[in-house]
Parts: sequence; structure tokens; C-alpha cells
Amino acid sequence: MMAALLLRRDKKSTAAHLKSDLNRTDNSSGVRQLQELLDSVLNPEKPAADTEALDWCKCLIAGGEGFEEFCKTVRSYDNATLCGLVWTANFVAYRCRTCGISPCMSLCAECFNNGDHTGHDFNMFRSQAGGACDCGDSNVMRETGFCRRHRLRTGENVPSVPRDLILMSEMVLPRFIICIIQYLRDGYTEPDTSTERDLQKVLQQLEPQISFLEELTKMGGAMRTVLTKILTNQQTFKDLSMGQEENVFAKKNYENYLSALKNSGLVSVEQKAQTGAAEPTRGSETGALGLLGAAAPSSSESNKEEDQDGGQSIGQRKRVKLSSTTKDPSIMDSLKHKCFLEELLFWTIKYEFPQKMVTFLLNMLPDQDYKITFTKTFVQHYAFIMKTLMKSQESDTMSNRIVHISVQLFSNEDLARHVTEECQLLDIMVTVLLYMMESCLIKSELQDEENSRHVVVNCSEALLKNNTYWPLVSDFINILSHQSVAKKFLEDHSLLMLWMSFVSFFQGMNLNKRELSEHVEFESQTYYAAFAAELEACAQPMWGLLTHCKVKETQEYTKTVVRYCLETLQIWFDAIGFVDELAPNQVTFHLPLHRYYAMFLSKAVKCQGLDLESLLPDQEMLMRIMVHPLQIQASLSEIHSNMWVRNGLQIKGQAMTYVQSHFCNSMIDPDIFLLQVCASRLDPDYFISSVFERFKVVDLLTMASVHQNTVLDGEQERPMLEGALTFLVILSSLRIHLGMADDEILRAEMVSQLCMNDRTHSSLLDLIPENPNPKSGIVPGSCSFEEMLSAVADFKAPVFELGGSMQQGMYTPKAEVWEKEFDPIMVILRTVYRRDVQSAMDRYSAFLKQSGMHTTGNPWPPYKERTPLHPCYKGLDRLLHCKTLHIVIFTLLYKIWLDHSNMSEHVLCMVLYLIELGLDNQVEEDKEDEEPCIEEHCHDSWFPGTNLLSNLHHVINYVRVRVPETAPEVKREREPPASTSAEASNFGQNVREAQVFSLVAERRRKFQEIINRSSTEASQAVRPKSSSTRWVPPGTPPQLVTEILEIHESMLSLLIKLHQKLSAKQNSLSATWLEDMDANPNRHVHGDGITAIERILTKAATRSHQSKRSIQEICGKVFPPVAPKKNSPTAKKTMDKEERRQRARERQQKLLAEFASRQKSFMETAMDVESPDTEAAMDLGASEVKESEVLYDCVICGQSGPSTEDRPTGLVVLLQASSVLGHRCKSDEAKKLPTTDEERIYPADTCGAAHDVRLALMQSFFKDSSCLQSVSIGWDGGVYVQTCGHTLHIDCHKSYMESLRNDQGMQGFSVDKGEFTCPLCRQFANSVLPCRPGRSTEVVSWHMSTNKKTSVLVKEVEDLQEQLGLFPTESNLSKEMELVIKDIKNTTQRKYMDYGKNPGSPDNDFLFMYSVARTNLELELVHRGGNLCSGGASGAAKRSCLNQLFHVLAMHMRLYSIDSAYNPWTRLTQVAPSRDDCLDDERPEVPMLFRDCPSLLIIFVLTMPQPLRKEHFICLVRTLYNLQYTQALAALSAKFSPEERQAWSTSGTLKKNAFNAEKSYEALLSHVITELSMVKTVYDVNTEEPSMLSTSVWSPQSIEYSLQQFCLPYLRLSCLLQHHLYGDNLSGCPEEEEFSGLAGCLGLLDPAPQPSNPMYSASCLDWTVSAFDLMSQWCSEVTGLADTQAEKSMTLLVQDLQWASPHLLHLPDNYNTIFQYYHKKACTACKKVPKDPALCLICGTFVCLKGLCCKQQGICECVWHSQHCGAATGIFLLINASVVIIIRGHRFCLWGSVYLDAHGEEDRDLRRGKPLFLCVERYRVLEQQWVSHTFDHINKRWGPHYNGL
Repeated sequence: MMAALLLRRDKKSTAAHLKSDLNRTDNSSGVRQLQELLDSVLNPEKPAADTEALDWCKCLIAGGEGFEEFCKTVRSYDNATLCGLVWTANFVAYRCRTCGISPCMSLCAECFNNGDHTGHDFNMFRSQAGGACDCGDSNVMRETGFCRRHRLRTGENVPSVPRDLILMSEMVLPRFIICIIQYLRDGYTEPDTSTERDLQKVLQQLEPQISFLEELTKMGGAMRTVLTKILTNQQTFKDLSMGQEENVFAKKNYENYLSALKNSGLVSVEQKAQTGAAEPTRGSETGALGLLGAAAPSSSESNKEEDQDGGQSIGQRKRVKLSSTTKDPSIMDSLKHKCFLEELLFWTIKYEFPQKMVTFLLNMLPDQDYKITFTKTFVQHYAFIMKTLMKSQESDTMSNRIVHISVQLFSNEDLARHVTEECQLLDIMVTVLLYMMESCLIKSELQDEENSRHVVVNCSEALLKNNTYWPLVSDFINILSHQSVAKKFLEDHSLLMLWMSFVSFFQGMNLNKRELSEHVEFESQTYYAAFAAELEACAQPMWGLLTHCKVKETQEYTKTVVRYCLETLQIWFDAIGFVDELAPNQVTFHLPLHRYYAMFLSKAVKCQGLDLESLLPDQEMLMRIMVHPLQIQASLSEIHSNMWVRNGLQIKGQAMTYVQSHFCNSMIDPDIFLLQVCASRLDPDYFISSVFERFKVVDLLTMASVHQNTVLDGEQERPMLEGALTFLVILSSLRIHLGMADDEILRAEMVSQLCMNDRTHSSLLDLIPENPNPKSGIVPGSCSFEEMLSAVADFKAPVFELGGSMQQGMYTPKAEVWEKEFDPIMVILRTVYRRDVQSAMDRYSAFLKQSGMHTTGNPWPPYKERTPLHPCYKGLDRLLHCKTLHIVIFTLLYKIWLDHSNMSEHVLCMVLYLIELGLDNQVEEDKEDEEPCIEEHCHDSWFPGTNLLSNLHHVINYVRVRVPETAPEVKREREPPASTSAEASNFGQNVREAQVFSLVAERRRKFQEIINRSSTEASQAVRPKSSSTRWVPPGTPPQLVTEILEIHESMLSLLIKLHQKLSAKQNSLSATWLEDMDANPNRHVHGDGITAIERILTKAATRSHQSKRSIQEICGKVFPPVAPKKNSPTAKKTMDKEERRQRARERQQKLLAEFASRQKSFMETAMDVESPDTEAAMDLGASEVKESEVLYDCVICGQSGPSTEDRPTGLVVLLQASSVLGHRCKSDEAKKLPTTDEERIYPADTCGAAHDVRLALMQSFFKDSSCLQSVSIGWDGGVYVQTCGHTLHIDCHKSYMESLRNDQGMQGFSVDKGEFTCPLCRQFANSVLPCRPGRSTEVVSWHMSTNKKTSVLVKEVEDLQEQLGLFPTESNLSKEMELVIKDIKNTTQRKYMDYGKNPGSPDNDFLFMYSVARTNLELELVHRGGNLCSGGASGAAKRSCLNQLFHVLAMHMRLYSIDSAYNPWTRLTQVAPSRDDCLDDERPEVPMLFRDCPSLLIIFVLTMPQPLRKEHFICLVRTLYNLQYTQALAALSAKFSPEERQAWSTSGTLKKNAFNAEKSYEALLSHVITELSMVKTVYDVNTEEPSMLSTSVWSPQSIEYSLQQFCLPYLRLSCLLQHHLYGDNLSGCPEEEEFSGLAGCLGLLDPAPQPSNPMYSASCLDWTVSAFDLMSQWCSEVTGLADTQAEKSMTLLVQDLQWASPHLLHLPDNYNTIFQYYHKKACTACKKVPKDPALCLICGTFVCLKGLCCKQQGICECVWHSQHCGAATGIFLLINASVVIIIRGHRFCLWGSVYLDAHGEEDRDLRRGKPLFLCVERYRVLEQQWVSHTFDHINKRWGPHYNGL
């Protein structure tokens, strides 16, 4: 009842009344009234969309005052010291690594800009998942980085909140929140019935309510405290949550909620019931992870129960046994909620993290109590989150939202530690991850497929493919970054065990099986998922843990991890059934267990001083551990040898990813380190033979010239051998984990990347592995990235090539780096593409040539000294000192010397590298003879010992080989020895000594020994020797016979012979060369194979006297240069083949070089600006041409001939509309781009605007047809014509267009719009301009100047004008000309053509036509720099087609004849009797003084019969100059003050009677002033203005200067016109003499003026009738206007003809200035902040790129603006991407960026977010391309924009 009354009353008064009631001491009635009111207002049965309830709440909370007021009041009590601003995806935030403690630290723009981060390592970034500002939180960032507001902690001294202010909130809000919760309960239905849409609908209706909560959180600390109390109070929740008894609706809700809760545990309720009761007999291991409380039997199989989300059953599947000791079985159970916060989070998860809810929950975080409770709640719901995520359709969005929350909670170390201790965070995370991966396990097929018990993740499951696990792993990595948490993890053995079993899920995933028969039909791309999973789920946590194992104190942790790794590895070997032989033809790149083991070993030795021995397993285990990583190395080689080609491209992708910079330090590096550890601890002979066997090249290592290989094809042998040797070199020389310091590693990585290619700073950062040197933040004690970079590289500033391709700033290695540090081995290890190795070598040889160190032939990779080994790994050197390797080396040297097949330079190079490594790394000889006697019986008596130095000079005489019967060796041996008996017996003895070598047998024996030794039956005899000799690989054809070869060589002798062979000189080493060598020890560092051999021999000689003696002996015997007898015909064949190949290659090179030079010469002639022949073709007026007609070459059919009426030739041209002229301003300063609200750009002062105003003004007074001949248009939207200078027959062009139309592969231009590229130079074009058939005979007479009097010429001109235009006869030529006119008209928009009162009238057309000529002349002037001082050079660079253009226009304009009554010529040359016959209703003509002289000149030239004689042209120029000069005087006089006018008028009157008065400016000026003063109004108008302007007095000099400036534009234009019509040269002159130069050129002056007297512009005048009469007539036209028009007429009189050259806007130096102002700025049209804002760089307009909001007539705003501002050319800066795009007509292209960072790099899309600065040179290039209209030619990548930009 009460409630009903209250509801009727005014909300505000009710609220006030209730508030006062509640403030009484006895407030029970108030409480009751309020509860009743709320019961009816907040009734969840009402639809949520009803806003009445919200209004009530707002009023009640405000307690009667306005809600806004209330907000303000509460805000004043804000006690927060944190910023805590929450943002969503795409928000722009900052990260400063210098200030951050946690790597996830971020700041909002306001806090960042208010803090001081100068010189810090910061960047701006677009948030992907959302985030919150950490300013003020000293757990996450250093206090020095806080902004001003949060540094002062203003929040701390705020008074506490008055009780009555928030009283109502405390009462109302709990009801409001339960109301929301009830809506959420009600709206939720189980997934099988509900669809996505239902959930969305519920959320949409709740939008206002949740937004209201969000508003409350923004009121600051005081309100957040109230909310925290409500959200975390358990009692309130109890009271309100159940729903009142009598309320059925609430009850139903509650039940709905309970059923939703039921399935929230990791294991669903039904599953528990089933496993508990149904089958007690069976080892009850539950469906998912087992109830972790119960001890589950180890491997019972159980069907995966139907998951309640209807997932498909996966059948029998191996379950994982989990440790039964997890502390907290409650992880598995359903959730129970104790407060609002918990239930709110629950629904947030159920509804898949709606953005508004997430933001509300995060906005509360600055409240400390809330933060702790919320974190605990989040952890409690962690398993539930994961379940929801796995089922979600929108897992990407959801992942982002989850991380948005978790990163705020877990980045804080105290909080993370607190939750780890109290809520078992680590257990929960590991368990949840395990559970998640469990859902997609499959049986491993590695090794023993049938009996394998190992399970791996299935990489094709959505879970892995879509990275659904990412949020969980990312949280895990985040908390492991805190030392306290990581220590807990490492101390907890059961957790470690769990984690290892998690890691083993990835061990051996994504197995590749080699396809042997046909190509695989479906290339799976699962390897992406596999590599990502290993990196993120295994390697990242590993690196996290390793950072905490850096000091001695943490030894125990490392030992534990290593122990568990080994245990898990042992389990794995057992599970896959691996003993000692690998299954053939399969490889997996994923061995995370091996890599964990390797990395922890490395850290233990490097940082913790542990002894390696204590961490290693027994020999047998080592042998097993080595097998899989070795298999990967061999497979890499196989993949590059094309042995896996049938598996498709993806296998190459895997090989590349494995070594790629982001993966290498977690994959290939640990693998190689592990192999190095194994090699240093195992028997070297065994290891070496394993390597050659794995690489399948054992059969190749025979002395015989022919062998059979059972496993490799012929063409695969060489790359595999190279691979094996290269691998051994890498293995024995890489020191990344064996003793290099972190700084050395960084340096080596940097050098190897820079040697491959010059790099930009960012790509270098990206290419260098993150560990051991994290690039973010400055790690104390380590050399920073920047310092190291400046130590090894030089910066090449960004350059601009003329072609328009823009280079970025690059770093290139310093000379001393090439000289001393270039390490080819590191380069080979780090190259993703094999071509990079070649690129590094090419760059190295270029350096050597340039510095003159090595000029002949190709240099070999240099040998680099290595960092000494860490003592623990000394055993690695034994590899280089073992007999097996020496036998291989000997065999290979021998084979290379004899040119056996499949040997290459690379093989020799690697062999020599191994020898040299062996010489440099000597093993300390142990004194005791440790070799057991078994060895004595063995057949490896090739060499006496294992030391390489002593074995080098050991001579081997005979070798026994197994060869096929067909081999050449066999035939030779069959001959009976032609010798005495003594020799025969000798021979027999040799046979006994002959060496035999079989790698496989060797390895078998060694392995057998180890196995035997480790078993108890040590008494077992070793295999008898014979068996090893005869061990035949299965499947070999049986016809092998044993033969004995005579060798008599040692390694040294072979080296010396190879030296001879390489240098192609007999006795290339004289006996004394060693002595000569000592003099110059340094010359051996760089060079080719010869140098390498000399270097090795020198080293051997210096280190052992024995070797030195041998070398001298061998060199002493001069070898006969005959090939050894044993050379076989097959070897010869291959030799010839090689030679033939070499010759073919040389021929090819020669051809290519020739072709290149031809092309170059063509380009030079094509581009040569001044080349005479093209000039002749261009300018019909070139008098040098002697033939009767100008000849043109057609670039399509190649024929040369004249252009005729029937078969016209045309110029390839590009027509484009241009507004460049219209954008010119008066001042030469570019306008500034506004970056604050105060700054503006005013467009009114541009040339285009001024001309529009002028024309409009004229049209308002004078006759339209006359107006349209008094000015030019085309300043905006004028048509500009340019050509590449090539010509073609028009019919050829048509067929060319047809072929283009049929070949629609040609994108980038539109054939239907007539676009094409010039067939010769590929320049873009869209029309053909016909060339007028011309005879050069006319040309000569055309130039002849007859000395007729001016008056005669004037009459001739008049007669010529009277001639009617003859209609040209119909011909192909005239048709083409009409078509071109049509093209020209279609080039621009209608609005740029119709200026007349009646559109489409001939006058309009006429104006447009002559304006085209004007536009082209004016633009050429602009391109020449605005004047003609520089003469012919710069302008001719623009190939001119003006001559042809004039002919086409003239032909068109002759169709209009000017009515003789109105012909301006008569008014220019005759003093007419005053005509009063003008009817009143007709408007007057435009007075001559208002007309534009250049326009008149062009009109006359184009309407007179062609060709025009030069004398007539000069006559026109002179006559119009008189008018121009008079206009100058009139304009000048208007600038005078009245007093000055008076003075000049009187002084000039005196000179009127002098003889040359007509050429004296004083007399003429005074006459003009007198004439114009007749009507008062002319000068009165501007009386007040000049007095302010002209403070200076006009002197004769300043008057003369002013007159010249006024006339210059006219003279420039006339001169240019004359140059194009008659081919006169433009002579350059200094700027101050430009006037006289031009006047002389036009014949207005005698060519040689007297240098002494200053030039007077008046002396160029040439009057045919009395000057004074004519001028009076012109002035009277002005004064005759009615008075009303006088003031307007004055503005027409004072015209300003000087325009500065066009500029783009002036941009600020720092890009941030633009970005901060514009990226949040609202669009002027649609008032929204655009998603992609853009700026026009021509006029500064702010537009929405691609915005549908601003579309007009189906055209998006950028395209629309480009049409209006630039006549379809637009230059836009995209604010969010920092790049410039160009729109040209229907196409657009990405131009690049004019803002570069400190390293001279672009940052497209602001991905790196580093500060960017304006690159002035680039901006100049952009402006120049705009002004010169060359966008189409220079930028190559154009695409259609379909009006969508």
C-alpha cells in the first residue's frame, strides 16, 4: 500500500523524504517503506528494458538531489592513489620498459604524457585484449614513472565520506545487484537449448543496468568502498540470494541457478556418481583426471564418458596417471558461492565474458580489499573458466577477455604469492592445463606403433589449431615470472612431476613419415599448431623457470628438475619401445623433454657451478638421448636434399621454423648442445660413426671409385655428405652453451644476421633470439642491444632513389667485423633460407675485393678462432682426435684428389675446417696407456694413435676395398704382377697389411661392447674380427669382391697434391716455402682453398717437427703432374661433365651481361632527355630536319614513317585532371596542419578560390560570353597532358587495346577506361594524341621574319582572323582528333567545365578548350620552378607534347568564329568612335583593362589559321603587352595614396610632350591616373586601406620593379608558348635579369640592351596608334560603368598575378602531435570518432577512411574528398597507420610513410609504437611527385578502390 502511494509521488521528493526518515535514530519505518518501494520498483518480473526502475534507483541513491550533483560530491571524496583506468581492445596505451617491474605494465595516454619518460625505452601500442592503467601501483612499476597526479598521492589526504551521503546507496544497491543477478539467472538456459542469440539478447536488455554499475565505479574510491562491502558481504548474499519464500519467480530463478552450478566442477556430477557406484570392481579412474583424492591404479583403461556438452566419445584411450597427492580435491567439485561477487563472476563466465561486465569488474580493482577477494574468486572459478572456454564458439574473443582480467591480477607479485599460498593457484593451473590437453590426446605412432603406450596431443584438434590454451598458458608464464611463486613451484616435487607429464604430451607430437611412393594428397598444416604449442606451452614456462635458477643457492632446484627430466625421458623411451635402433623414415621436431634437460644442464654448469658429471646418466642412457636430436639434424639435411619432397612444402616449412629466430633458442640450440654433451662423454669413434650412419653416407666413404649406396640416390649423396660434415663442424665449433658469455653470444648473433643482409633496426631486434639476452628492459651487467649494435655496425641513413623506391635506415657490418668476426658456421646455423648463406658469402667476397685483401677467384669461408671450451666439456675435442674421423678425412682427401663423383668444393672446405679445428684444439695426452688390449687385435690399425698431429704425416700404403666386379680397380688387379719373385713375396706381405674400413661394423662393435660392459656378462667375447670385415649391409647385390689399392700417401702429401691441383701449377710449393711463410703470418686469414691448405700446413709445421720434416720432404720430391693410374673412365666422365657445366655457366654469364648492357643502352636512349632524334619527332618546328616530312617510329609494329590523314600516328599520353595550380597561395610558406582546436586553415586565399571569385564577379556585371573569354579556368580540375615521348600508329594502338582487353590478368589499370601502359617503356597512359601531318618545308618559311612594319602586321593579323575556320574534311585523323577532345572532356568533372550561365553553350566549350592550353603552360612553368631563369634544361625533362596538343585544340577551336563586332583585336589596335548604340537591357562587354592577357594571347593563337607565322605571333605578343602594361599602371595607381597620385599625375603631365612620351612610364602613369580620376568612385573605394598599407614612399625604382613583376607572368607564358610553337631555345639568365631576358627572347627589345642603363619595362612598348588615345579609350570603359559597380570594379582592376609554387601542408616534427590530436577527434560530418581517421595533406580536411557513416551517393569520404579537393587526386595520411595513401581516379596505392623512427624506419600501422619523426626528404619527394603529376609513373602497386576508401 505504502509503495503504491510512494510510486505516485514525485521521485525526487520521495527520495528526500525517505532519506530524512532513514537518518533518524529510529529508522525502522523508513527502512520498511524503502524495502516496499524497492520491492515494487525492482521487480525482476518486469522486462529489463523498462528504464523506470533505473530512474528510481538514481533518485533514491542521490537522496533527492540531482544525480549529476551527487556524482560530483562523491567524487570529491575520491581517495584512490591508483589510476586504474580500464580500456578495451584497440585502445591506444603506452608501455615503458625502463619504468616497468612487470613486463605487462601499461599506462593510459594521460598518465604517460604527464609522467617524465624522456630517453626511456617506451612504445605506444594498440591493446589487443584490453587492459588497465598501472600508474600509482608500485608493485608493477617504479615510482619514478608515475605521472604528476599519482606521484603526489593526492588521494591520501581526502577527508572521509560523510555517513549520510552514501547511506541510501548502501540500502539500495544490494537490491539493485540482486535484481541484475536474477535477470541473469532467468535469462540463462543450458547450452543445448539456448543459442548464442538468447544470451546476447539478455545482455542487450541489461546494458543500461550494467552501465549504471560502471558509472558508479567511476565515482571514485568512496563509492567503490560501498560496492566492495556489498559485493563481498556474505550475510547480505544469504539474505537476498535465495529469493523470498512467497515469490515463485525468484524460486524458479534460484533453481535455474543451482542447475547451472551443478556442472561447474572439472568433473561433472553424473560422472562422479557413475564412477563411484556403477563399477566398483574396475580400477575406478574417473573420466577426466581421476578424483585426485583417490589413489588411482596406474593404467586402467576407461571409456571417456559422454561429456555433458554432448561431445563425441573418443573411444578407448590411454589415460594419464596423475599423482594422487594433489592437496585440494575441491578443484574437482562444483562451485559454491558465498557472496554477490562470486555469483556475478560466475554469470560473467557463463555468458562468456560480456565486455561491460568485464569492465565493471576491473573498474573496481583500485580498491585493495576488492582486489584480494576478486583474485581469490577468480582462482576459485579457474577450472570453470577453462571448461567454458573450451566449449565456446567465440573462443578468440573470450580468450582476450580472460587475459584482460587475469593479467591485472597476476602481474602483481604480492597478490600472486598470496593466492599461491592460500588457494593452491599453481596446483589449479597445472591441473587445469593437464585436463585441457587431455581432451585431445592420441596414441603416439613414433617408433613401435603397435605397442606404443605413449600419448601425444593431436595437433589437428581445434584446441591446438586455434590456440585455445593460450590464456591459461599465458597466465602460467605470468605467475612463474615472480620469483617467490617460481620457487614454490620448483620446491613442490609432485607438481614438478605433474608438469613433466604435461610436457611429455608434446614429446614426439606431429610425427612426419617420409612418403616414398607418391606425393601426399593432402598437405596438413598442423605443424603451425605444433610449433606454437611447444613454444608457448613448454618452452616459455621453461625460460621462466630458468630465470630463477641463476645463482649457486638455487642448485637444488636444478638438480630436481634434471632428475625428473631423466626419469620422464626413461618412461618415454619405455613407452615408445625404443632400445637402440630408430624406426626408419620418420621424424618429429618436438622433443621438449630433451630440451628441458639440455637447458637446465647448461644453466647448471654456466651459472650455478655444478659439476656436469653429477647430472649425467649412464652411457647407455646418453646413447639413447642422443638418437632423436641427431635424427632431427640428419632429417634437416635430408629435407634440403629433396628426399622428403613427396611430403609437400609443409615439411620444408617445419625445417625452416625449427631454425627460425623465434624458435631456434628453444629448439635447435638445446638440441645441438645436448649432442655436444653426448659427444663429449661418449666414445668418439662410436659417435662419429653414428653420425655418418644417420646421414646415410657410410657407403660413400670408400677409397674405391665406384660404390653402391643402398639408401641414397646418386644426386642425394653429395648434399648429404656436405650435411654430415657441416654438422660435425658446427658440433665441434659452436660455443653458445659451452663457454661463451651472454655478451659474446649477442655479438655473434648480431654479426651473423648483419652478414647475411643489411638489416633495419626492428628486423634485427626480431631476428635475434630473446634468450639469453632479453631485449626488453636493461638487464643489469649485460651489454645492451644498442651498445652492441653500434660496436659492430654502421648506420646507413635512409636514401631516396629517383625511381621512387624508398629505402629505410639500415645497419651494415663494419669493415673490421668482416675482417675478424665473420663466422660462416654461425651463419649456416641461423639461416632459414639456404640462399642467405650464399648472400653472406657474396657480401664477404665483395668486401674482400673492395679492400683488396683477396681479388682473384672466389674466396672460401674464413676460419674463425673459437672461444675456449668450458672445462666440463673438454671431452668434445676428442671427436676431432679419433681414428674414425681421421680415416674419413683421409678417404675424402684422396677421393677429392682423384675427382671421384659427388665430391665438391664444400666437402673439401669442411674437411679442411675439421683438420684445422683438430690442430687448434689439442687433447691433453694422458700418460697411461689406457687403450685395452682388445684394440690391438682390431683392424683399425690405419693410424698408430688418436692424435691428429701425429696422424697427419702417417703414410698409408695399401687399402683393401670391396668393389663391384665391374669397377675399374678389379680389371687392373687381374693382371699377373710382372715382377721378380722377390717382389712377389713383398706384394703378399702388403696384402696382409692392407687397411680395411667399415664404419658400420665399427659402430656395432662399440655399441656391443658398451651393452656388454653394462650387463653382467662381461666375459662374453667381442665379435670375432672376421665378422666385422665381412659385415654386408642387407640387400646389397652379392657381386662385391675385395681388392687392394696401392696408396702410399699421408694426409700431408694429399694436402700438398691438392694444393697443386687447386693452383693448377706443378710443384706449387717449393721446398723452402715454409721459411718464407714465417715472415708473413697474417696473409692466411682470407683467401681461397689454396690459402686454407697453406694455413693448415703452416700450423702443422709449427706445432710438430715431424710434420715440418715430412712437408719439406714431400715438397722436395717434385711430383710428375700425371693423373694417378687408378683414375677411372667414369671419373673422367664426371670431370668432363663438370667442366662442360662450368663452360656453359660462363657462356650464360656472358650472354646475360651482354643483354644487360643492351638494355642499359636502350634505357639511356629512351630516357635521354636531350637526345636530338626524339626532339625532332616532338617539335614539328625543328628546322634541322631536312627531309620533307617528320618521321615517327611506331613502338608496336616497329615501322617508321610520317603521320598521314589516313594512317595517323599518335603520342602516348596520360590525361589527368589536376588542381595543383588552384592550391597555390600568395606566400611561399606552406600552411601548417592544425594540431589544436584553436588552429584553423583558411582556404580562401588559394589561386583557385581567387579566380572563382573574379569570374563570378565579372559574370554579375558583364555579358556572359564576353566574361568567358576574359579569364582562364582550369586552376582547379584543369586537364594536364603528359607523354613518355613514344609514338604509335593509332590502328596499332587499337589492336593493342583489344589484346589487353582479352588478357584480363593485367590488373592495376582498367582497359575499359582506355588505360594502358606504353608498350615500350611501360609508363601508364590513357589516350593517344594524334600528330598533325607536317612538312618541314612550311616550317622554314614559317620562321622567316620579314621586316614588315608593325602596322602592316596588325592588319595582316586582322585579316587572318576574319578568315572563317574551314571545316576539316572527314578523315581518320580528324576522327581521332575529335575522340581526343572527347577524352580530354571526360578527364575532368562537369563542374570544372561549366562556368557559363547556360551550360553546354559554345562559349563554355571555347573557354574550356583554351584553358587546357593555359593549364599545361602554367604547370610547365611551375615545374620549371615558377620562372624561366634556368633555361631549357629542367623543363625538357618533362617530355612536352604541347605542340601536338595545340594543333588538336586549334582544330577544334577554329569551329567557333569570334563575331567580328566583338573581336577584341579591334579594341586593342584601333581607337574606335564612341559607341552609344549599346542597348540598355544588354550587359556591357568586359572592359579591356579587366581582361586576362595570357588568355587573350592563347585565344588568338588557337583561333587563327594554322600554322601561324612567327612574325604574326610576335605581333600578337607586342600588342597584348601594351594592354598588360596599361593594366599594370592602373593596378599600381590604385595602390597609391591620394597625395601620391596627385604628385605623380602632375610630374608626368610635364613629360607628355617629350618625343618618347609613349615609352615613358611617368607620362603613361599620369595619363592613366588622370583618365581614371574622372569618375570619383574609382579611387575612392579603398581610401582607408592603402593609407595603412603603404607607409613607404614609392620611388621610381620601386615603381619600375612593381611594373615588371606585374608583367612577368605574361612574358613567361608568351615565351614558353613561342618555345613550343617555333622550337626557339629558352636561354637561361640570372633571376634579376629575367625581365630583359624574356623581352629580348620575344623580340620586344633589341637583343643586346646597353648594359649600363637600368632596364625600363616601358621601353618594350610598341604602339600602332596614339598611346594616349588608346589608353583613354580603355580607361573610359571602366569609368563608363555605373557608379554602383565602381567599388567592385576596383577589385577587378587590382588583380594579383603572382602565385607561389604549390606546397603540401607543413607537418609537425613529431608524429605523436598529430596522432594524439586526431586519433580521438570526432568526424565533422558524422560526429563519431572514425575507426580509420585520415587527413588530406593538401588542404588539411579530416575524413573517415572506409567509413560507411559518411558515404555520399555510394562513395566513401576519402574518394569523395579527393574528387572535390584534388579533382580525383588525393593524398591522405592515415592517422592510425602513419602511412600515406594516394588516390588517383579509380585507383589507389600505398605510398609509404613520411614519418620514420630514430633508426630511419617506417612503422606501418604503428605496430612497434616507437616515436616517429618527420623525414623532410621523403616529404619533399611526395610533394614533388604531386606537383609533377608523376604518382602514376613512380608508384607501381596500384589497385582499384571501388569507391570504398
